[in-house]
Amino acid sequence: MTRRPGESRALGAAGALCAVALVAGCSASPAPTTAAAETATGVAMADASAPDVDPTVLPEADGPDVPMRLAPGLSPPTNRWFSGLVFGDVPQPVFPLPISVGLTASGFTYGLPQVRTDGSLIAGAHTPQVQADLGEPVTGVVVGYDAATVAVDLVAGDDTVLGHLRLTRGSPVLSLTATGDRDLTLGPAFTAATGDLPDDVAVTTIDGRDHVLVGADGLDVTTALSQDGTTLALADGDTVSWLPAPDDATALGDLVDAARDTVTSSEVAHETGDDSVTTSVTYATAGGGDAVVVRWPHQRDAADSATCGLGSYATVLGTVDVCLASTLGWRSPGQAPAPDLDVSGLGEDERDELADQVRADAAEVLAEVRPADTYFGGKALARDTNLWMLARDLGLDAVAADLHDSVTADLLTWAEPEGCAERAERCFTFDPQLRTVVGQAASFGSDEGNDHHFHYGYFLYAAGVLAADDPDLAAQVAPVLDLLAADVAAAADVPVDGGAPLPALRVMDVVMGHSWASGTSPFADGNNQESSSEAVSAWHGLALWADASGNDPLADQALWMLALEASSARAYWTDFDTADPVTEGLDASVTSLVWDGKRERATWFSAEQSAALGILVLPVTGISTYLGDDPERVRVNLVEALGTDDLWQDGATWDVMFGDQLLMYAGLLGAEDAASALDVARDLPAERIDDGSTRAWMLAWLMTRAG
Repeated sequence: MTRRPGESRALGAAGALCAVALVAGCSASPAPTTAAAETATGVAMADASAPDVDPTVLPEADGPDVPMRLAPGLSPPTNRWFSGLVFGDVPQPVFPLPISVGLTASGFTYGLPQVRTDGSLIAGAHTPQVQADLGEPVTGVVVGYDAATVAVDLVAGDDTVLGHLRLTRGSPVLSLTATGDRDLTLGPAFTAATGDLPDDVAVTTIDGRDHVLVGADGLDVTTALSQDGTTLALADGDTVSWLPAPDDATALGDLVDAARDTVTSSEVAHETGDDSVTTSVTYATAGGGDAVVVRWPHQRDAADSATCGLGSYATVLGTVDVCLASTLGWRSPGQAPAPDLDVSGLGEDERDELADQVRADAAEVLAEVRPADTYFGGKALARDTNLWMLARDLGLDAVAADLHDSVTADLLTWAEPEGCAERAERCFTFDPQLRTVVGQAASFGSDEGNDHHFHYGYFLYAAGVLAADDPDLAAQVAPVLDLLAADVAAAADVPVDGGAPLPALRVMDVVMGHSWASGTSPFADGNNQESSSEAVSAWHGLALWADASGNDPLADQALWMLALEASSARAYWTDFDTADPVTEGLDASVTSLVWDGKRERATWFSAEQSAALGILVLPVTGISTYLGDDPERVRVNLVEALGTDDLWQDGATWDVMFGDQLLMYAGLLGAEDAASALDVARDLPAERIDDGSTRAWMLAWLMTRAG
């Protein structure tokens, strides 16, 4: 979850080949003066068509008026790692990583975050180690972006572009191109390099680390530096780059030579297979050479020919390996959609017990009115869809029919395109400013772009399950459900009359392998995501909806996103490498809130230890088995969350927030522990059943694992 500062959260009781490529076409404003900035860019799936959807069929939202520093025609980059550059009254620091960058009133700063680990926190805030000043007030305007690069024009008050800044996700190199003859004031001073480095580069040493300044296209920065090393004279079109030397660098000269060749764009490709998916990021450079990039923990199952082992950097996500590569590729374990639980093997007594519980839970949920906001309303639809599957599979025909009719009726209500013209809730609108679909009523800042994949994943899941064998229902709900899918995961930019398109892959940071939850990211630590499991659930729902609606390209895309997110969820949230030096001193086995500038065992809504793990588990469905690939880590995580080494000594141990989710998580330990969890689950207090689940679902999950 992502919330606005100060906002509290009150939970209820709780293959095929595609590519993400550059798309050009929007001229920037103020008009850039360099060739590198003459086009604005966006993310899109190469060789894929935009979804056939039209957001303007929805009523228009009266959304918040958010200041934007963005070129006309570009899709507002909500839910991106660099969103903080664009939205709000002032730009926030951003983290291309392993470096951080901050815009100033007259230029920019960058640094290598100094990672510190203490208690339940790994911190690496923006560190402004090197300053570059253009000598007059400027505003940073994002004029282009793609899967891994961001272009920023530094614009003076008279609309003159003084420089063009390029940030590259996953690279320690930062580049600036001068527009016009410029004197750039530097701090600290740089001096001509010595030793093994080329004699046309300059360095400064900060905290024992050399930061190298290098020019492109034969530019000798030592001759452009003033005598005291604090001013760099650049001619129109000159490009310079900065590179902080990695730890234990084995080929710094090679890295410096590669840094001369500025990264200009990126492309991401994926290939899905039965057992794994492969993702690759290709970095295009001005001269066609290799880029300086890093390999992240989730990318260690390499699928490329990159030259790595050239040094390392400590980051909040772990120690990363430095590489020279035109393409960086990796494999992630495949995840097969699995909505239902196989109760066919249960004994007669268990089936009878489960049937009684299904009847009781059905009577309770059918007597209630489901919530009207997109988060809790979506959770309730998915919850009752799961209950319907149990009733169906247990042969409880009358109960199943009642549940099916009720859930379907609510889903059809939500899926009325003009619903918000008639009512203020249980419907969707289109925000013309942020170019996003917004549910009414809003929850957790969803009107600001927050958490859309969490919310809409529940709707996609329910629709995917209910319409799996009902093409008429799929056709009825498709106009709105396809819009929800497009809002968070369109394969290509969706053209919209009257302005910028809906962006492709709105929430997915492909390089990092996971989504971002904050829409405008008004934070100094970058964007963030809390519930990694709800992100996985979103792509699970997307895959089910794609299958139900017969959209094969979307189904393939969803399997890729599902595998990618599940792998990174384990790498950074639940199963990270505790032997990595970065984690030394960390007294936490999970980091439930991951930012670019920090990771912490904390939540937006509760200080309870159990909440920090539970929010990384819910909603438990058939896909949740990805969380159990390392049973011993599951046990360690549960011991921390519950505060006891003996999980089964006392049923009261589980009388905690998300107790039901943690019991189902314990079912991943093996049959014996699943049986113990089942005994506790039967008597777990009702207030510990999350509002997105039922006791029947919990019992069924554990019964099918205890046998």
